[in-house]
Amino acid sequence: MLVLRSLIFNVLFYANLIGWMIIALPFLPLPRRHFVGVAKNWARTSIWLMRVVVGTKVEFRGRERIPKGGLILASKHQSLWETFALFPEMEDGAFILKHELTWIPLFGWYLWKQDMVPVDRSGGSAALSKMNARAREVIAAGRQIIMFPEGTRRPAGAEPAYKYGIVHLYATTGAPCLPVALNSGVYWPRRKFLRRPGTIVVEFLEPIPPGLSRAEFYDTLQRRIEEGSDRLLAEAIAETGYVPPPRSKPKGAASASA
Repeated sequence: MLVLRSLIFNVLFYANLIGWMIIALPFLPLPRRHFVGVAKNWARTSIWLMRVVVGTKVEFRGRERIPKGGLILASKHQSLWETFALFPEMEDGAFILKHELTWIPLFGWYLWKQDMVPVDRSGGSAALSKMNARAREVIAAGRQIIMFPEGTRRPAGAEPAYKYGIVHLYATTGAPCLPVALNSGVYWPRRKFLRRPGTIVVEFLEPIPPGLSRAEFYDTLQRRIEEGSDRLLAEAIAETGYVPPPRSKPKGAASASA
């Protein structure tokens, strides 16, 4: 039954995406705020599909901690799920994403329309400077930057691998940072076909104010996200029996490379 439900959901998920991409076409000439509403509705219907087809509910905790105005949202990244599910939670979010995604026909147009922040990972320090400059503009406009400090998806329970780019962003924008813990990788594992029933929990943690030193910010951010995600992972393990991958190095030993 789990295999069948997963198959049905995957088919419907991508059909839903294609459907919303068609619906969105007439909105391209309109102001961006109208288009953002379409994108949020696609995300909400995708969350609904997962609940109805697979039996996966969602619980958001700590919404009262989300500051108003411009900020950096730094989330744990375990699944494709958070790349769309976090978007409706922000008033006017902008993802930092791989530049290659903007090359996808039609889908890439929509990313540009939503005024996201693409980054060329092969561009070195010049690309990082360009990204930071664009992020400053977005935050100055009162929008929320959404990024994943580890850069790529990690299995739920794997050792952390935080990149230093988030530190540069925090230091150059002077914006508060909202850490986010989650356990989505248990229910929508990366590179896996199956989708598990249960409850995905996302927790908005205590915001980190601007002004910390780079080292203090890096340590604080990683500690809060990892402690929160470990706590939520324990809840998911109790619910599903999920077995985390073995850690290859001590908890908290993360790379500080860009």
